[in-house]
Amino acid sequence: MCADLRRLARLEALRHDLREERFIEHTLQLAIQAALDAASHVVSDGRLGEPRTNRELFDLLARPGIISADLAGRLRDMAGFRNILVHGYQDVDLAIVEDAVQNGLNDLVVFVDALRRFIGRA
Repeated sequence: MCADLRRLARLEALRHDLREERFIEHTLQLAIQAALDAASHVVSDGRLGEPRTNRELFDLLARPGIISADLAGRLRDMAGFRNILVHGYQDVDLAIVEDAVQNGLNDLVVFVDALRRFIGRA
């Protein structure tokens, strides 16, 4: 999904093409939700704790070293951004959308790789 978004997103059109804006936002939402779902599964199966929020899932993965604390912080921010996309708490800042595509997708790939390594040794 991350590779598809990176390849298909037309960031230059984001600010003036509503269809492109919606495509990018929705795909980001799906990618972040997939990371949350995977985190929840690993936390539950590993009995790593009871998160009070979705954002806390990443902290629970960082405690035993499954992911780094830095990555957990960035993924927490992405989970908060997902809430904005889904629930419309506030207007979506397109600069954040651009940053998420340009930088945040790499964090999602690193996260997936970390989970694969953890699951492979479990």
